[in-house]
Amino acid sequence: MTVQHFTPEGMLQPAPYHHVAVGTGSKHVHVSGQVARQADGTPVAPGDLAGQVAQALRNTAIGLAGAGASFTDVLRLTFYVTQWSPEKIGDFMTGVEAVADEIGLRLPMPPASLIGVEYLFERDVLVEVEATALLD
Repeated sequence: MTVQHFTPEGMLQPAPYHHVAVGTGSKHVHVSGQVARQADGTPVAPGDLAGQVAQALRNTAIGLAGAGASFTDVLRLTFYVTQWSPEKIGDFMTGVEAVADEIGLRLPMPPASLIGVEYLFERDVLVEVEATALLD
């Protein structure tokens, strides 16, 4: 599968993600919302947005690998962050950058959306990550 990420001239730059992804392939992989929990349900990094972002991305990488994919196959990421405010972007990006090399997430990221929500399924969950990938 081929995924090409780019930001055409005339679009907002710099951004922590590419604005466009073009994928060629036939197998779609959708990883549901991943949070900062270990496989046994133990919370990771309570109250720490950067730590939770890093763990949610690690869990997303595990889901992708289970389908034979990796972050190089990802067309799009969606982040849901509780009680979002622009002042949190530094902590958010610290989490992304801390784990990017470990999980093979190239920066800038694939096209991404960050959506602020009041809360997720449990009050201690600060971030959830969903991924869409495409394979041959």
